[in-house]
Amino acid sequence: MKPLGFLGVGLMGTPMALNLLAADIPMLVWNRSPGKVSELVAAGATAAATPAEVFAACETVIMMLATPDAIDAVLQPYSSAFAKMVGGKLVISTGTASPAYSARLAQAIERAGGRYVEAPVSGSKQQAQDKQLVAMVAGSPADVAEARGILQPICRETFDCGAIPGGLTMKLAVNHFMIVMVSGLAEAFHFADAAGLDPAAFRDVLDATPMASSVSRVKAGKLASRDWTPQATTADVLKNIKLIDDAISQVGATSPLLHACFDLFDEIVSAGESGADMAAVASVFDARRLREKVGA
Repeated sequence: MKPLGFLGVGLMGTPMALNLLAADIPMLVWNRSPGKVSELVAAGATAAATPAEVFAACETVIMMLATPDAIDAVLQPYSSAFAKMVGGKLVISTGTASPAYSARLAQAIERAGGRYVEAPVSGSKQQAQDKQLVAMVAGSPADVAEARGILQPICRETFDCGAIPGGLTMKLAVNHFMIVMVSGLAEAFHFADAAGLDPAAFRDVLDATPMASSVSRVKAGKLASRDWTPQATTADVLKNIKLIDDAISQVGATSPLLHACFDLFDEIVSAGESGADMAAVASVFDARRLREKVGA
């Protein structure tokens, strides 16, 4: 059995790769910062020195890379080595990029004789650890069916989203809802705090209401305890807002709530909290309240 390749083992990639290893899938892993592969090597993976080494040894390669620039740096789609590297391989991209970029990448891989599947996943580090990610998969029917089988050990559900870029368009729509929801939750905690309510009691009441979800439970717990240990960082949320806003402009929709969220996350990232969990956006409300008091 040839190993599965995995490129990018950061906040999300590491738990995803660990769950694949737990399913007895042999794996060759690479990361730009080599030290981050040590946990996976201890769990049975083999470390590769370069992405080219991964592609040479594997028929299928999963990428969990943060940005198009990171993907281009790894694949070098405009180099003479690109076709040799991806030809005959199935490339599954689980990160979040713009639909337009993904469509161009798909064309480049297909021209080089490879196969490409979008499979962006919804969920944070906790969901990745718990095998509760949801993948939105797009590509040719045969490739999608193959990718869904490969992703089964790390996902609670996978959805066939048709042709590329259907998977990323779906992911951005899902992220749109999630960002607005968590921002609203943070604002509600700010209101409860200003009104003198016990944050733990407010968390428990919310958890008993019809609005409760796995996301609200996790984020409400963070808001009640002011725990900003990252699961999804504010910088990543700001990146997603920009991607969503661009996609919305492409289709001619409107997004007043998303624009309000942009202001909030732009403010907290500018304040130096780019590595904090997205729930830390609550501190923006606190800062604005303080400024209003000082101004008064």
